[in-house]
Amino acid sequence: MKEFLDRYFPIELRLLFKWIIFFGFIFFAFPLISYLVWKGTSSAKLEVVILDKTVPFKEQGEFQSIQWVLNHLKYVKSDESLYLGELGYWGFHPKDNSDEFEIKDFTQLSDVEIDRLADDLDLLYISDTYGVYEGDFGKSQGQNRSKKIYGGMDRSDLQIIKKSIEKEKVIITEFNSIASPTSKQIRTEFEELMDMRWTGWIGRYFDELDTVLNEEIPRWMIETYKKQHQDIWGFRGSGLIFLHENGRIEVMKNIEHLGDPVPTVVTNLQAQTRYGLPEMVKYPYWFDIMLVSRDFEVISYYDIQPTAAGIELLREMGLPRYFPAVVHKKSGNASFYYFSGDYSDNRIADNSYQYQGIATLWRMFLHPDDFSQRRSFFWNFYYPLMKEILRDTNNKKAKR
Repeated sequence: MKEFLDRYFPIELRLLFKWIIFFGFIFFAFPLISYLVWKGTSSAKLEVVILDKTVPFKEQGEFQSIQWVLNHLKYVKSDESLYLGELGYWGFHPKDNSDEFEIKDFTQLSDVEIDRLADDLDLLYISDTYGVYEGDFGKSQGQNRSKKIYGGMDRSDLQIIKKSIEKEKVIITEFNSIASPTSKQIRTEFEELMDMRWTGWIGRYFDELDTVLNEEIPRWMIETYKKQHQDIWGFRGSGLIFLHENGRIEVMKNIEHLGDPVPTVVTNLQAQTRYGLPEMVKYPYWFDIMLVSRDFEVISYYDIQPTAAGIELLREMGLPRYFPAVVHKKSGNASFYYFSGDYSDNRIADNSYQYQGIATLWRMFLHPDDFSQRRSFFWNFYYPLMKEILRDTNNKKAKR
């Protein structure tokens, strides 16, 4: 037998077959085992109400990453159905391949129905109220501002938040929940209710400020800045752009104003252990700058590492050296979280939630410092944070 193998199947060929079998196991058997383990894990009923008003197209909703986390962790609705697509959120619902849409939000509910909804839910998630604009559908050319079709936090949204607090539920809101186009009256009521205040500023990292090399910077933003700064936009390299609700725009340049142009989300040791978060993770997307009362627990905060010139510019803008990223506050038995960033804005493959261990696998390849991959923030920060919040919500429900 050995002579036969050596003659027709030399050792090199047999080694090749072994490697083929090994990689075949990795690429076929492992996903199957992962799927079967997920399938065999028991589910838990958790009623999560998601509001997303910024869904210009079906594949662009922030609700999708929230649904992915819920489905992966096997939290199901009270009727044991999964959180899937348009049936799993409230807000703006675009139709297939057309400009037509449907709005399904809390304005369509009576006071009694809102009270009942708040009574039935376990967690209320306000993911994005910025809205949808004509430019999203190609009705406005270029990068100019366009007319709003739908958006902004309204009275009914505020009502269900208040009811959820009264009924001691868990509430999560994130950027952009109370900024433009939300009215100042609604915003003020939200701020007073939650004991926090928006400074009026939002910001974002851009890897290139040279408009010749980077067409992503909106034209209106550049023209507004030039009007405020002697008609000059002479930036090169990376930096942060800050926008105020009154129209003011400021730019913090790398090296001159910033030691590191990419904002870092820093988590204290206690919260690292509590929520399974890394000490530091890069966050290069939109964020808002909030001020909170001492009653809040600051889970994570932003450090933009300003230079002396950067600190001076922050002072001129009326901003602190550090500002909150994730905060938490208890109001009786109600629990409130605010994410000062576009944290749920991630593109996650719909069906990948069915594989156990996928989060661990992704974190092996995506380092918290790797901001070039948008999913890095999702797997290293958003997913573990949401996992623990959902676990707490489920435990709280079990005690009721």
